[in-house]
Parts: sequence; C-alpha cells; structure tokens
Amino acid sequence: MERRRILIVDNNDELRAVLEQALREMGHEVVAIGDRAKALERDDLDEFDLVISDLTDDAEGGVQLVSEIKRKRLMIPIVVSSNQAQQPGIVKAFKIGASNYLRVPYNKEELQGIVEKTLSYKLRFIDDIKVLPYVHEKIDFELPSDLSLMNGVLQYLIERVAKLGLIKPERSNLFVALDEAFVNAVKHGNRNDPTKLVRITAELSPKEARFTIEDEGAGFNVADIPDPRDPENLFRSSGRGVLLIYNIMDEVEYNDRGNRLTMVKRPEETFEKQLIDKLNEDEQSRNGN
Repeated sequence: MERRRILIVDNNDELRAVLEQALREMGHEVVAIGDRAKALERDDLDEFDLVISDLTDDAEGGVQLVSEIKRKRLMIPIVVSSNQAQQPGIVKAFKIGASNYLRVPYNKEELQGIVEKTLSYKLRFIDDIKVLPYVHEKIDFELPSDLSLMNGVLQYLIERVAKLGLIKPERSNLFVALDEAFVNAVKHGNRNDPTKLVRITAELSPKEARFTIEDEGAGFNVADIPDPRDPENLFRSSGRGVLLIYNIMDEVEYNDRGNRLTMVKRPEETFEKQLIDKLNEDEQSRNGN
C-alpha cells in the first residue's frame, strides 16, 4: 500500500498518540487532532484519503463527524474506533456512511488490514468514476406483448441508468416516461396481442440515455396528439401517456408511421457528474492540455 494521508480525530490523548505512531510506522502521512470542530474546519479536509474518528468517549460526537463529512459531500472513507460499550454508536455511524470500525484497544495487525481494505475501497470507487466518461452501453430487448415482462425490463433499465450515476430516476421521473411508453406499445400499439413483438433499445452514455420502443401495430398520426407544451392538456384523458412522455423527456420523436418512439434524457447536474467533470479536468491538467 502506497503512502496515504490520514486524519485522526480522537479526544483521548493516549489513544490518539498510539494510533498516530502505528500509522506512521506503516508509512502513512498522519495528522492527529483532538477537537472535532477544528478537524471539520480544516481547509485541506478534502485532501485526506482516510479519516479515523473515535466513538469511545463521545459516541454522539463521533457520529456527528461522520454526518458532517457526508453532508459536505467529501469523498473520504471514515473508520470509527470504539470499545464494546459503544456498539449502538457504531451501528448509527454505519447507517449514515461510516466505512468500517476499529476495536479499542488497537491490534496492529487488525489496524493495518482495515486501513488497507478501506483505502482500497476508495481507490476502486474513484477508478470506477473515472471510467464512466468512457461508458457506452447498448441494451436490446425483443419481447412479446406482455406487460408483466415490460415491468421487468423497466426495472432493469432503471437500475442500469442509476448505476451510471448521471441521471437520477427518482428525480427525473424517467420511470414514469418509460412505463407510459411500454404500456402504449403493448396496449395501444400491439393491442395486447402476444404474437406481436415490442422491440426496446437503450443506448446509455455520459451524455444521454436514449430509448427506442417499437411495436408491430398499425401506428397512429402523431399530429393528433394534443399540444404537449400546454399544461392544461395533461389533465385530458386522451393521449395522457404521450403528454407525460413529452413533458418528462428532453427529446421525443415518433417515426412517420407512429409505431416507433425515440426518447432522450440528458444528465442532471448531480454531485456524481460534477465529480466526474472535476476528475476529467484534473486529468487534462496533468497531461498539459
């Protein structure tokens, strides 16, 4: 394990000193602080690779440090240290984002294993994030007109989109738009005829999520759709699904026959997207671009 920068936050002078010495002997750069408020006020907090905070003397205070680091959206893994009496504090810390915990008194072998494992998690996560700008994923389905199958496809696609971390389905209502498109293809396009197929293609990239849904029905005249730009039309019973799709997605296009729908949703300004953009900027700077 290469040299890493570790912050210790522990108000017990003796335990803090023991932990600091052990981590230095492992070859890490260590900063040890007894005051949590001062630790959180540091301008270089985001430059640490790992934070180790005690729960022993002040369980709630240790949990608060975990909470504050997560609230600041800092990508720093946190290990909490605790004796057996503070098990409730450990559980609470895990619920709000702690990565691991150390038992007090410290065992050097256990300490080294936990530190190396936790740091490897961070490196793996950052590596995964750095790969995302190069992801181009294409998924194809060809299914009979069965809404129970469509529900499975919908769940699968939502999970893939969420995995990319660039579009938040729960905030974008992407689930609603896809569901309406699938239902329309099965019920209105293929008239629930199981001998007719629905073809679904998803093309996912950092720039957009593009979905194409095609049925084998007769189609319809797209010009008959009420104006999707008029909010009052959302309350109409006819064409409600299509109107929802137009108002949720960034781009919507039907073919001339009206049996193939293409929908595009672009990324929001999420924390994950900002992190990826920042990693790309740093990479470009290192390469002299």
